[in-house]
Amino acid sequence: MREPGDLGPSTPVTDREMELAEMLLSELTGIEMQQLKDGYGHAPEQLVAARTVGSEVPELPTPQPAADLLAALEESVQAARRSRQ
Repeated sequence: MREPGDLGPSTPVTDREMELAEMLLSELTGIEMQQLKDGYGHAPEQLVAARTVGSEVPELPTPQPAADLLAALEESVQAARRSRQ
């Protein structure tokens, strides 16, 4: 288990990143926001449940280095726009 301070982003999310994320979501068709799942948020629940009943704790994935979020969002928005044309 990590300390709670390690769970947040290492850098703050910029207004531009939020704008691009909103644009990407608006460009994607057929996506229901209620159907999106938070696998990362579900992992601690599984860990607690396993420890509560005394079963073996599942192996947690190794954290990956952070990607350039802004570049990834910009590419996703452009790809979504190209697919609509």
